[in-house]
Amino acid sequence: MLNIALFGPPGAGKGTQSESLIKEYNLFYISTGDLLRKEIKDQTRLGKEAQSIIASGGLVSDEIIVQIIEKTITDNPNANGFLFDGFPRTYIQAYILEGLMIKLNTSLNCLISLEVPEEESVARLLKRGETSGRTDDNERVIRNRLKEYNDKTLPVLNFYKDKGLYNEVDGAQSIESVREQIQHIVKNELSKRLLNIVLFGYPGSGRGSQGRAIAKKYGLEYVATGPMLGEEIAKKSETGKQIQELYNNGQLIPDEIVVQLIEKKLENSKGVKGFIFKGFPRTLVQSYILDGLLKKHGSSLSKIIEIEVPTLELIKRLDERSKTEECMPYDSSTAKIVQRLQDHENKTVPVIEKYNELHGVVKISGMGSFEEVFERISFEIENGFKNLK
Repeated sequence: MLNIALFGPPGAGKGTQSESLIKEYNLFYISTGDLLRKEIKDQTRLGKEAQSIIASGGLVSDEIIVQIIEKTITDNPNANGFLFDGFPRTYIQAYILEGLMIKLNTSLNCLISLEVPEEESVARLLKRGETSGRTDDNERVIRNRLKEYNDKTLPVLNFYKDKGLYNEVDGAQSIESVREQIQHIVKNELSKRLLNIVLFGYPGSGRGSQGRAIAKKYGLEYVATGPMLGEEIAKKSETGKQIQELYNNGQLIPDEIVVQLIEKKLENSKGVKGFIFKGFPRTLVQSYILDGLLKKHGSSLSKIIEIEVPTLELIKRLDERSKTEECMPYDSSTAKIVQRLQDHENKTVPVIEKYNELHGVVKISGMGSFEEVFERISFEIENGFKNLK
């Protein structure tokens, strides 16, 4: 998720640059003024509270503002990120946004400040006033607005400077030059991010073959629990001996072992652009573990993809696979195949539903040739992450 705060004094050109950013990176625009007006128009609970406060001459509280912003973010899971315009306005709101981002398992990637000299801002707004008909486009009001912006914004900018998220752009240049500077900042920010994908799908959907191909194409580390467990057995490590004993006794491999192997993989993988997870998480507990592991390493999930294949087609594929060298233990009979599909539905479908609520899950048809499915997955990845190639 790409989250940007765009700052600039009145007349800096934020509106023009916002439109470009929203279109280029599929961001959802968050302006507290616009959101408040929408809530009031829709007569929501928060809208009614805000309307009552405004009618009595008061200022809408941060408590209401943050609830509206949180609602907006959670209501738009398909956005590639959010562009904050005019928020946070105060030092306190900067802390509020920080806490909200943590709650939503994301973060603000950068703050971009369009710096324009006061006289340039005044000249631009006075020129706009010649045609806008706005009563506030006169010099006295303009200078008051600029003073208020500078007084309130300086502490916020310092807050993000201390965090290393502040980026300054010379807003006095041409629109195109400013846009190029902003795009350079965003691309640099995107290049720092790991692309972490979870690939879901019932057994027989093609997750393994597609996951390995996607990993190769985009320079990702392929993380599949089955091969990792097999490697430990082959190495005859202490962990491998434990795994073999559990297999021999028909027991499931506990999360303690799986998590250690995944964490080791994350730590030892250098120079990769991210990770693609297949076969993990399988349960709700494992989904929380994965979120925690990625956060520990300063990262988070980027994309969740589910490959969809009709049940009868899955059974047919798994039955055909049982006659090949790629046969899995659960392919040996129809009863075992059906049980494995049922286990996925009972344990893993709730995980997919959880991720769909939090981030949005992209559903891909697994029907057709390998190449056709691969192209569909690639398109969805590149649609959200244009900087990968």
